[in-house]
Amino acid sequence: MKLVILGGGGFRVPLVHGALLRDTAERRVTEVVLHDTDLARLDVMRQVLAAQAASHLGAHPDTPAPPRITATRDLDAALAGADFVFSAMRVGGLEGRTADERIALDLGLLGQETTGPGGVGYGLRTVPVALDVARRVRRLAPRAWVINFTNPAGLVTQAMQSVLGDRVVGICDSPLGLAKRAAGALGRDLADLEIDYAGLNHLGWLTELRHDGSDLLPSLLTDEAALAGIEEGHLFGTEWLRDLGSLPNEYLFYYYFTRDAIAQIAGAAQTRGEFLVTQQAEFYSAVAQSPQQAWERWDAVRRERNATYMQETRDSGDGDSHERSEADVEGGGYEGVALALMAAIARNEPARLILNVRNDSAVAGLPADAVVEVPCTVDARGPVPVPVSPLPGHALGLVQQVKAVDELVIAAASEQSRSLAVKAFALHPLVDSVTVARQLLTAYAGRLPDFYGHLR
Repeated sequence: MKLVILGGGGFRVPLVHGALLRDTAERRVTEVVLHDTDLARLDVMRQVLAAQAASHLGAHPDTPAPPRITATRDLDAALAGADFVFSAMRVGGLEGRTADERIALDLGLLGQETTGPGGVGYGLRTVPVALDVARRVRRLAPRAWVINFTNPAGLVTQAMQSVLGDRVVGICDSPLGLAKRAAGALGRDLADLEIDYAGLNHLGWLTELRHDGSDLLPSLLTDEAALAGIEEGHLFGTEWLRDLGSLPNEYLFYYYFTRDAIAQIAGAAQTRGEFLVTQQAEFYSAVAQSPQQAWERWDAVRRERNATYMQETRDSGDGDSHERSEADVEGGGYEGVALALMAAIARNEPARLILNVRNDSAVAGLPADAVVEVPCTVDARGPVPVPVSPLPGHALGLVQQVKAVDELVIAAASEQSRSLAVKAFALHPLVDSVTVARQLLTAYAGRLPDFYGHLR
């Protein structure tokens, strides 16, 4: 099978490649095409993957040959005949990410790449590219499945589904990580439990965790020590989790503790994007100069990157902070979801996964064509959402408002409409003024004119 990775020069590509190396089934990915607009990054990533494959074969000499890796800047050549397309693009690069963070912070708003005004700005410049990719896939690889990890993942998945239908599936590792931590705190194996989780990407809640029809989540919520020991207990506080009666996705920290998050991000020496600009530049330069150390350098940088993920949510404000668990620092997760999804479709190996898919009637109160994040069963026919509990009013209202913003972003980008873009910013629950919404778009167009100057 042929897998195309869009954003193939990106830092996290070895995670997907590692999952492919561990796949020993007869029908597996044998060809990987890396596509990126940056030839230098593509060259570095090819060296990292070659070193990774050599390391894997050295430790597991009896495993099948690794996939053949090629790289290209020609999108059409990359897509032709693909079986699967993995989309991990970052339109605007890390310069765009720093803009997403700093423009919002300068106006007193949350500065985060996928949540709040940063997510709206990110979506506005990403949707046109995603739609172009979808049209090319329809023409060059009409039987391919697109696995979307490009953020904002739910919004971009919904845009691409308007061209390719249900053959576009969005993935994220946050819900799976949440469910695993909850199961571990209960002393259970997640494979034995039924997950009741619903919402949007980066905006969902684990409302039940059932075993033989019995919900185990209440016992976790009342166990102070167990609840305090998981990441969500640190992020939200055990009292708030008990008040909610559910476990929220980690990104809901930015909604429930907005002022705290703004203060912590603004008070740091640099934003997450600014940190990554420096770290990634040093990494790619170092590997280009010393390719023989490619794998070791990548692994060291990966651990540093994972350890500092969402650092602002772990700072208490009094100079104290808690560290991420070793399991979280080790990272991974989304690549396992991607491999399980491909195996279920290509080899008819049934799987239960939390995915971003067309709603139909899975989440009451949302349009049928809205992309939602819910548990699904997957086989050769693709994902099918399983029934989930209705969201409580406070959660449903927030989901409806953010989904309405998603739809405005897609419309604004598709129609090149400045007024719809302003409306998307203004109606987001983390933007507190129409005046500020206009200032946001003006600032984006000034800093990144190639991506926003066309809005009429």
